[in-house]
Amino acid sequence: MADAGRHPNIELLTLSEVTQVKGHVGNFHVKVHKRARYVDEKECTACNDCVEVCPVALPDEFNMGFSTRKAIYQPFPQAVPSAFVVNPSDCLGNNPIACGRCIEACEKECINFDMTDEDIEIDVGTIIVATGMDVFDPSPLEEYGYSRFANVVTSLDFERLISSFGPTQGTLVRPSDGEIPRTVAFIQCVGSRTEKNGKPYCSNICCMNTVKDTLLIKDHWPQTDCKVFYIDIRAFGKGFEELYKRSRGEGVEYIRGIPGLIDEDPKTKDLTLTVENVQSAQVEKHTVGMVVLSVGVEPRRDGDTIKNLLSLSNTPDGFYMQAHPKLMPVDAPTKGVFFAGCAEGPKDVKDSVSQASAAAARANRLMRKGIITVEAITSVVNPELCRSCGICEQVCPYHAITVDKEKKESAVVTEAACAGCGNCAAACPFGAISMRHFTDEQIEAQIDAMLAVNPQDKIVVFACNWCSYMGADTAGISRLQYPPTVRIIRTMCSARVHPKFIERAFLKGAPIVLVSGCHFADCHYITANRSTQSRVDKMWDKLEKMGIRPERLQLDWISAAEGQKFAKVMAQVEELRKKVTREEIEHTVRAFTEAGKPKKRKKAKVGAS
Repeated sequence: MADAGRHPNIELLTLSEVTQVKGHVGNFHVKVHKRARYVDEKECTACNDCVEVCPVALPDEFNMGFSTRKAIYQPFPQAVPSAFVVNPSDCLGNNPIACGRCIEACEKECINFDMTDEDIEIDVGTIIVATGMDVFDPSPLEEYGYSRFANVVTSLDFERLISSFGPTQGTLVRPSDGEIPRTVAFIQCVGSRTEKNGKPYCSNICCMNTVKDTLLIKDHWPQTDCKVFYIDIRAFGKGFEELYKRSRGEGVEYIRGIPGLIDEDPKTKDLTLTVENVQSAQVEKHTVGMVVLSVGVEPRRDGDTIKNLLSLSNTPDGFYMQAHPKLMPVDAPTKGVFFAGCAEGPKDVKDSVSQASAAAARANRLMRKGIITVEAITSVVNPELCRSCGICEQVCPYHAITVDKEKKESAVVTEAACAGCGNCAAACPFGAISMRHFTDEQIEAQIDAMLAVNPQDKIVVFACNWCSYMGADTAGISRLQYPPTVRIIRTMCSARVHPKFIERAFLKGAPIVLVSGCHFADCHYITANRSTQSRVDKMWDKLEKMGIRPERLQLDWISAAEGQKFAKVMAQVEELRKKVTREEIEHTVRAFTEAGKPKKRKKAKVGAS
């Protein structure tokens, strides 16, 4: 951090937040709101004179409330810039000044309560999202008594207690009485690997963090016993298994089972843990002096702000989704945006540093070209057909289309920002938008070709490129059997499927049509598949009004890894196809043929004058 602060090509904007992002890759315009520090960071030397005279005392957030800070303070040791900051909500008053002791104590006159917030506008070519993560709050888990028992702490609390820069200068003590505990218990997976009271995923860092803490305790306080209660120890990194074995060799007791209840002795403040030991198949009670809850990590609680600013997608676990988990693991679906660290998922320092280097390299590779190359799958607007209605602008998840409704000018596509999902082409009521390499004519030609012979024996499947089509590929690679009646048409996104494609398939005699795409939580085009759902809902209503069974149009969400689900869904659809009669197909063809005929206008009767 200090190196970054001194680097001539790095500008640090502290106490700042991004409020607006416009533009596209190579041409982002960013607005940043910078809060007033009330201290001149260039002149302040962090001498501490102002802190000593400040009368305000508040819990120190960095030390998890185990110590206090003043209204003017340094956020944490070795913070960059090395200058103090005034929190106006904590100060006794600066408008008008009610105290002013810090101003009188500062010989360099660095403190200025006339400072105001400022808005900064910058133009950048690429953006790296490194927002970090939050930790799980165990307070709702009453069985652990985190908010009731003083000697129950989280792993983050424990880190501050044993830190040499922490409130106890690195001495292991119990919060209740300041004594060194005889036994410390660690409870793993608090808030992780559970659907009911936390997150379903593994938080990656918890096991090895506990192993590290047990080794620290044994190195500095060998008389203190350690007990670790766990489900599984996941030591998969380089050198991690050796550390785990070393921890066991130091006498740390590992007990397979998670305590279901913690009780406190009101006199000694010792804690009794009740746990079912899986290995011995016995219910045991363990009395310890201190309990450390190894809490999991979770996405930033304010992550939706960045998500909306940059048009990002989330995976089901709430972290940001990459453009491709294997081929582009640090790229966001929005071009020119990259991920580093825990913004994309739980990871330790080593993996975060590796990903940060990769993100910087990807950004540098993009900017050094001087030009932006895009894949030839973008949308094209025919100005002669465009009526400037603005629907395409509303449905575009990347804000790549602009329409000037007042001047009635045709829509304009920014190709550098367009990802080629095709949602705009399916939404345009005037047919003014076409997709390169996925044109209406190409898709309709595929429908006609596959239904040219024995259409009643075919299932038309529209599969999105990133998920359901890859799911079919996974099924094939895994040699999973699914019916040969399935005929797949690939689209970049399920939102590309225009209702007229479905109608054409039924008109050509298809018994069943299936539209499939990404799950709602992990659409590669952010929210495009919501449009798919809306269009299919309307199509179901239309089929019902036409006397056609709505279940003949199927909608399913299949991910790239769900090869088994793809095969299962295809088998289910095949069973449904077998139940569609020839009479139903003929009725459907007649209904859509009649619906497609131009309606005759009734002649108005002319009355006698």
